[in-house]
Amino acid sequence: MEKLKMHSPDLSQENIAKIRDLFPSCVSEASDGATGELRLAVDFDQLRQELCGYVVEGPQERYRLDWPGKRAALLTSNAPIAKTLRPAIEESVDFEATRNLFIEGDNLEALKLLQEIYLGEIKFIYIDPPYNRKKGNNLVYRDDFVGNTFEYLQSTNQVDDFENRLIANTEANGRFHSDWLSMIYQRLRVAKNILAPNGVVMISIDDAETSNVLQVCNEIFGEGNFVGTLIWKNATDNNPTNIAIEHESIHVFAKDRSSLEGVWKSSVSDIKDVLKSVGDELIASHEDNHDLQESYSRWFRENKSQLGPLDRYKYIDRGGVYTGSQSVHNPGKEGYRYAVIHPVTKKACKEPLMGYRFPKETMDRLLSEGRILFGDDETKIIELKVYSHEFEDKLASVFDLDGRTGPYDLKALFPEGKKVFSNPKPVLLLERLLSFATGPNDISVDLFAGSSTLAQAVMELARREGGGRRFISIQYPEEIGQDSKDAKEAYQFCTKVGLKPYISEISKERIRRAGAKILQGEAHPDWSKDVGFRVLKIDTSNMQDVYYRPDEVDQKDLLHAVDNIKPDRTVEDLLFQVLVDWGVDLTLPIRRETVRGKTVFFVDENALVACFDTGVTEGLVKELAEREPLRVVFRDNGFVSDAVKINVEQVFRQLSPTTEVKSI
Repeated sequence: MEKLKMHSPDLSQENIAKIRDLFPSCVSEASDGATGELRLAVDFDQLRQELCGYVVEGPQERYRLDWPGKRAALLTSNAPIAKTLRPAIEESVDFEATRNLFIEGDNLEALKLLQEIYLGEIKFIYIDPPYNRKKGNNLVYRDDFVGNTFEYLQSTNQVDDFENRLIANTEANGRFHSDWLSMIYQRLRVAKNILAPNGVVMISIDDAETSNVLQVCNEIFGEGNFVGTLIWKNATDNNPTNIAIEHESIHVFAKDRSSLEGVWKSSVSDIKDVLKSVGDELIASHEDNHDLQESYSRWFRENKSQLGPLDRYKYIDRGGVYTGSQSVHNPGKEGYRYAVIHPVTKKACKEPLMGYRFPKETMDRLLSEGRILFGDDETKIIELKVYSHEFEDKLASVFDLDGRTGPYDLKALFPEGKKVFSNPKPVLLLERLLSFATGPNDISVDLFAGSSTLAQAVMELARREGGGRRFISIQYPEEIGQDSKDAKEAYQFCTKVGLKPYISEISKERIRRAGAKILQGEAHPDWSKDVGFRVLKIDTSNMQDVYYRPDEVDQKDLLHAVDNIKPDRTVEDLLFQVLVDWGVDLTLPIRRETVRGKTVFFVDENALVACFDTGVTEGLVKELAEREPLRVVFRDNGFVSDAVKINVEQVFRQLSPTTEVKSI
């Protein structure tokens, strides 16, 4: 039987294979200096000549962003890892049924493990990285780059034997920006692989690294896929120096801008919901239309300053709150010409400069439905009546949203803590971004989950709009120290509620509490009501590492090595490593069944069948084959005899020839 490879893809070899398809003469086999293994290698001199119409000699000047460590970062982003995802069922919510994921571990490793599973499927990736500011910020989390992974720090002698970091990424560090750039570059390169063709990545950042983010994204995604920059006015600077900094940037890049929807619009608006509620209440309590308008006008005058983009909705009738829109005009080119008669003066109303945008049949229908608004006489151009419940917002490049609402969101969920997390993003911010860039069944990924604002926003939006929006949140289990006021308060909160003092524990607890609260509210009838999440933790491979020298072979060690599974790993651990390795969706329903005394997992019923027990008989193999699964996997040493193991493929070839059979 063919064995699963048990490591993430080697992107460099895949890229070289693509070059070989185009330029066979530029690729050959060469020995890997580290392992001696034969691998594909590129003859760059030959490739350079293939791509130029003239003789190229020496380095050429070109426009690009360079920094110390960029080549190493490129190698790291392409290199495979032999790691796995281990399920933590007790930390999850509704593990069996949920379609959401929380991955605990380094986000670069998480992306590598996910890239085959979600290749080209993710609609929205949100990145809220460390901002790489100067020291002195009062933060729970480290606001500078501390290295790719512990293994990286260890291999470069940046930690001592007690895992204490020896080199801080201070502003005095000559690699202050370079280290940060390497970190973000690696993650963006791999993240691009999982983006759908019409997917986007949005990156929150302040002025410290904003120019570098733009240049890195231009290199990875291409300048033609730059969608734009959103300026979020989120604060009032009461202690300005030369310039009062009151904003952050959100840079938006597409996988393929030509695949994006022509216009981004959102029907999600809290203000719209308020207007609908107020309108329904007034309509129910006023029978006279004049009194109805008078009452609403009084409310409108008192609240106009808080209505934002709906501050023109100053009228009401039995259909609700409405405004007049000039969308009857034909924009930019000659439209339809006909007379619209004023109901009082009986004269033709003044036509828009470029005519009407609707044909006369449509205009007659709108008139009969009472959707056309007239002025006092025919000299005013008519308008279209637009109700507030029909309002669709545009994604403005500059918008106001008080950044203090983020901490308020957390306080509502964590009343026991003074300050559970520093500078959390507001739920309304992420709801706004998601409502424009995603649909009702899309998957969103949060690379730096932090306080899990995106997860809550996905659930809130699904509750309001229906459907089955899903999230994948990734957070490193970073320990909360007590070296600042905020950190101490977060540490005390964790101690008070019985959580381990790690950022990831706060992340998970926020999703649990937010989900429970969201279930209590009024919801769209088509909502899946999925507020659960599967917790998966990045760990070393489930397979034993066997190292020996030929002159030191011990027969006992060789016999022990036959069992290639680490003793602390469960059958659930093995199942999820198989899902990762085979590229199967990690949120598919899993059913456990006892078949002939052995535990058998059925993933999405017959999508994948797995048995990791020992003592597997030919009878069990035949029974599973009769169910005709798409894929089946066994433990390599799990068969009752070598004869049964040898016959497995033959059994499936006879009873279920389309089944793919593998072992671990």
